[in-house]
Amino acid sequence: MSLRTLLLRNLLRQSRITNFAPVVLQNKSYSRNEKYNWNSKRNTAITLLASVVVGSAIKDDQKENTKSDIVEAGEKRPDLPTYRAEEVSKHDSKKSFWVIYRHGVYDVTSFLPTHPGGEQILNAGGLSIEPFWNVYGMHKTKEIYEILESYRIGNLHDDDVADHSDDELWAKEPFRDKRLIVKTAKPFNAEIPPKLQVEHFNTPNELFYVRQHMPVPDINENEHKLTVTIVGKNTTVKEFTMKDLDKFKPVTLNAALMCAGNRRSEMNKQVKPVKGLSWTTGAISNAEWRGVALRDLLAHCGLDPDHLDDLDGKHVILTGADTDATGAQFSTSLPLRQALDTVLLATRMNGEPLPPDHGRPLRAVVPCAPAVRSVKWLQSITISTEESSSHWHLKDYRAFNPSKTWETADFSTAPPVYSLPVTSAICDPEDGDTVQVKNGHIEVKGYAYSGGGAKVLRVDVSADGGRSWREARLRTDAAPPARHYAWALWAVEVPARGDRQMEIWVKATDSNFNTQPEKFEDIWNIRGILGNAYHKIKINLKY
Repeated sequence: MSLRTLLLRNLLRQSRITNFAPVVLQNKSYSRNEKYNWNSKRNTAITLLASVVVGSAIKDDQKENTKSDIVEAGEKRPDLPTYRAEEVSKHDSKKSFWVIYRHGVYDVTSFLPTHPGGEQILNAGGLSIEPFWNVYGMHKTKEIYEILESYRIGNLHDDDVADHSDDELWAKEPFRDKRLIVKTAKPFNAEIPPKLQVEHFNTPNELFYVRQHMPVPDINENEHKLTVTIVGKNTTVKEFTMKDLDKFKPVTLNAALMCAGNRRSEMNKQVKPVKGLSWTTGAISNAEWRGVALRDLLAHCGLDPDHLDDLDGKHVILTGADTDATGAQFSTSLPLRQALDTVLLATRMNGEPLPPDHGRPLRAVVPCAPAVRSVKWLQSITISTEESSSHWHLKDYRAFNPSKTWETADFSTAPPVYSLPVTSAICDPEDGDTVQVKNGHIEVKGYAYSGGGAKVLRVDVSADGGRSWREARLRTDAAPPARHYAWALWAVEVPARGDRQMEIWVKATDSNFNTQPEKFEDIWNIRGILGNAYHKIKINLKY
């Protein structure tokens, strides 16, 4: 190998050539929370420099190597071992990082520290890089194929070779914490592990559960605008940049967001199957949100929040920048009265800019309501006498009684879900755990939450089938009456009576004195939403 080639490889590994993206992977640089666009002139200059260096290196190699034929990237190589996709998928950590390209398997562990695109490459750990390269076409050059092949370790089994030609939409997905429990990869939906839920009152951003309906949109924060339309005799339309929103009085609130389908898996197991993601107890998280009150923004646009005649019968339609395969944008709505009392247009989460998965640069936070109403990547707000006409509003997140079937359900007459019932869950220990008994007791921890601004008043735990109950210690947010938007964390000592197994039940009561029902049979519904029966787990005891 020539001196120039050795120098090139060394530069790639030590980042001596700044942001070598055009050579190796892509022309944009990502970190977990930020995305920067390159200056075009600088990008062009680096591309030209890289091409000269790589081209010269390859020419030198060809002069020194009697074999002028170079295997095309991803072609089968009979001199290398064959791996199954399952084996490759295990190498997805920074200690051992493999990727796939067509039939090729590559160990790029040593390349990770110098990857110019930041941590986005971690999304491809143990998987194919084809979806990414289909988006970033500058990869598909002889020079880059050569560099990729230098990391080649094997062939992918014929049965595991997949067609990734339609994966472009998902190539720009943000990096996600490996501790999340993934429910679906496309779109990405994942819940927080139970024990991690109770470690922090405000869930760390990287562990906040993720609910997506479509791919995460690629938004330039400096160019993003929010359009506000107030429909009436004289329709008003105004646009706001992110800098415009910064001029309004900042508002902070602590609020939990919960998917209406949280705990759906229990309905599936205990009653009968329903349609929807099989969430366990992890589709809820809590955060401190900061942004602009919707009330202040609409008042600036000419709507009088105190004029009752202007509020009755009107709705706030919230539309995001995320789109489905047909180009339809995600949208939903809620009554204007409710929106004026609660909705925050958030730009920050736990003191940091919103992560891409949670709506950067702007999202609605609608406390007390199902999280589907808290539209991410917010692009427009419309005040109208009409509700949102989107599928997600008219044909989903509506309540039915347990006897309704998909054949008899009428979504047009079913009430939309704008609030949530009181619920609770045991997070530590988890179902099936073996727990060490200490001083005749075990400690049990979990969360509780209620919609409508109601405060969690009490959490009761039973270890004898409901014959007796112990009241748990609560940790709640300091908030005025009817403004309790955050969850409560609870803990309790439960006595062990010498048994080898124990079934633990939990129920919560809110400040409206609503209490959870005991059984899922009474609240089962075809969509599996609003599942708030007692949470019950079985554990083994060790003395």
